Parts: sequence; C-alpha cells; structure tokens
Amino acid sequence: MPLRSVARVALICSAFAALLPATAAPVAATVENGTTTTACAEEDNVSLTLRGDGIRRMRIEALQPDYLDKVGNDVTKPDFSGCNFDGGAHPTDPAHRFRKRTVVLMDNAQWRIVGMTLPTFWRPQRVPVQVGKRKDSGFHLLQVFKKESGKALEAIVLYPSDGYWRIKPLPEARFGDGVYGSSFLLGPVEAAARPVVNIASIRIVPRPLAIQVRFTDGGSAVVRVDEISRARTALDVTLSKPTASAQPFAVLRSMYVAPDNADVSEVHWQSSPQAAAQVLPLPDVKSLQATQVRFGRSLPSKHNTSAPDIAFGGFDDSAR
Repeated sequence: MPLRSVARVALICSAFAALLPATAAPVAATVENGTTTTACAEEDNVSLTLRGDGIRRMRIEALQPDYLDKVGNDVTKPDFSGCNFDGGAHPTDPAHRFRKRTVVLMDNAQWRIVGMTLPTFWRPQRVPVQVGKRKDSGFHLLQVFKKESGKALEAIVLYPSDGYWRIKPLPEARFGDGVYGSSFLLGPVEAAARPVVNIASIRIVPRPLAIQVRFTDGGSAVVRVDEISRARTALDVTLSKPTASAQPFAVLRSMYVAPDNADVSEVHWQSSPQAAAQVLPLPDVKSLQATQVRFGRSLPSKHNTSAPDIAFGGFDDSAR
C-alpha cells in the first residue's frame, strides 16, 4: 500500500476513534447499498440503509472532505445536464400547495432558527413545531444558523414533512456559506415514493441546543447539537426505543454519477473498534457490518466540491 494511503487510513482510524465515547458498549450496524444508476447529478440515486438491533445512541457528523485544502474552485451550481427536469419540483412528485412564508423562530447571540414554508411540497403533512416557547406548524424547512462574529452561518436543515436532515461544518472563509451534499433520514424509516420518516412533532430547546423529534409510531429521538465548527457539525442522538433490524433506523441519501461527479463516492468503515479501517468505492459496496462508517470522497468532485462527508458511529445499546 502506498505511504499516502497508509497515512490516510491512520487518519480515518483516528477520526473513527473520536466518534466512539470511551464508556460506550460498541454495537455494529448493517449497512446495505441500494444505489441505482443515473446520469443526473441532481437526483438522489444513492440509498445507504442502516439497520441494527438494540441501538439507543449514536453520533452523526458532517466532516470536511480530506481533499478540501487542495480545492481552489468550489463548484456549487446545480447541474441538470443529465436530467429530465431543470430545477423546481421533480416531475414525478405530487405538488401540494401552501402559502409561502419565512418565520424567524429564534434569534439570539448564538443561534438563529428559521422556519420556511414553500409554495409547493411533495407531501401534505403539517408538523407542529415548538422553538423555546413559540409554537407554529406547516414548515417544510427548519434552518439552524450558528452566529460567528455576528454573522449567521447555516449548519443544519431539517425537513419536518418527510424527515430529511442536512448538516455541514462551518465553511472555510474562501467558500462563502459552503454547500450541502448528502442528506439523511433518522428514525423509523418507511417506504413512500422515496424513503421517509413520519414526524408527529418537533421541539427545539435552546440551551443547550437540542432538537426533540416525536415520531408518528410513538417513539422519539433527542438530537443534541454537540459541536458546530470549521472541522465538523456533530449530533449526539438518543432514541427512546431500541432499534430493530426489521426497520431501518437511518438512510443516507446522496448522488453518484462517477467518482469525480458525486456527493459520495466511497465508503470507509470499521467492523469493530479494534478492526482495521476498510474502504471500497461506492459501486462495490453490497452489505457490511460497521461500528463506524463514513460516506465520502477522496477524489475532488466537480459537483458540490466542498460538500462534507457524513459519518455514523458511536452505536450504543444503552440509554444513559
């Protein structure tokens, strides 16, 4: 193995170790690859499903891609060249209509939280939301901005109506506001036109910042925002009910056209905390067991170049 590859594997092992709390009882999740082929760089053709028995806690991180220091030009514009649509709603999606609005739900020295209702959305659900003492409903996006030197930088987006999350670290100064890439579902995943998590209500507690999500099946999750920095955005998740392998507890959704045109092009994982880190190109992944897994890129992409890798780890069967 070339020395550069050895060094990179060592760095990944160190990153994985940081994901796992010292007192955690390590539990492995099964990762299954349901990726389909596409020529469209704006279509989520990547579905990486996570299943497991008895998992109550985990950590989810958005991490800067390893190649970020080599990037001079951050390509963030949409690319519809290989698509059968040119922006807006996907042609196969329903179009439920709403009154467009944007509401600032919290704005203090540290956080700015905004709710946004779009004029059309593919699902009709209107989820109740509480931020601090303020109550509202019907938002399609909840945006979390962290204040830095008085400037609000977006780091988290949650879509209440279908359960999708997007997270990213604070961007390097030369990249403006940065860009999202992969999204993920968290909770009891169900099949619809695409995978969804059905949310009954959301409550955001400001100090310390935590997003409490109640699912329609009666379970819930507390998502504590542990860190938002230039290096990562990290979420510590506690589930009210242990997972069961019959139903996925998370799905990473992303885009892959080619190794240099992808929001995720390879998978890094460890099968146990003591095992060596492994890596495979995304198309070669079928199913694997992992206590830590990182979905990312080592080759700079011509699409969403600065978008982060997404890592899952710290799987634990205790509620603590």
